[in-house]
Amino acid sequence: MDVLVCVKRVPATGSEVPLTEDGREVDTRHLGFTIGPHEECAVEEAVRLVERHGGSVTVLTVGPPESAEQLRYALSLGADHAVLVETTDPDPDPQATATAITEAVATLSTPDLVIFGNESADAGNYQVAIRVAHALSLPIVSAVKAITIDPATNQARFQRDSPAGNETYEVDLPSAVAVKEGLNLPRYPSIKGRLRAKKTPIRTVNPELAPGGLRTLRFHSPPEATRETVILGRGPEAAPHVADLLTDLGLTILT
Repeated sequence: MDVLVCVKRVPATGSEVPLTEDGREVDTRHLGFTIGPHEECAVEEAVRLVERHGGSVTVLTVGPPESAEQLRYALSLGADHAVLVETTDPDPDPQATATAITEAVATLSTPDLVIFGNESADAGNYQVAIRVAHALSLPIVSAVKAITIDPATNQARFQRDSPAGNETYEVDLPSAVAVKEGLNLPRYPSIKGRLRAKKTPIRTVNPELAPGGLRTLRFHSPPEATRETVILGRGPEAAPHVADLLTDLGLTILT
């Protein structure tokens, strides 16, 4: 089976995201870039499906030329082909992104399965996968945590969590799916995979895109969380205060 995985270049940060002075963009001067955890699981799942059923994995991204770095990372994980849909806008809105992906897919052989991350790690718009599936007339299930393919019936089974328990969907292939982190445990790139990724050619597509309808006005950083440390005492004099604290927490002190 042929699997297409769509990923996005996003800032890699584990702390407060710096903003530009006007608050309209993320200040990326001192940030590295990566793909989001949902999309990393998407690449891993595609590689596993092809290892199990045969076929190939193509990874695709929409963005500036620097996005080739994320494509090569996906290639090092086991993807076979890479497509860069190059745009002058470093972060096109969901409508423009979905249009670019749809146009790019039209130039490829029809994939049996198109996998997206459930949402991007930066904007989290939850739109691109739905828009692309609609444009390609493909069924889609989102928030998926398990995928099973039945080659005999040419069907896919998608499972996802819900407040009522677990939901299972059976759809005919070709189809699309949006997956969540936890679907699997992504592998680390091997040295062989990294060397192969450096040599694999990346196909570049240059679509002419009109901007979509989403406009970013301004980003706001959340209030900084502060914690106050209270010293209960030193040595034996702290014991009564510790006992009072444990009582307030509802713990029973045994003597």
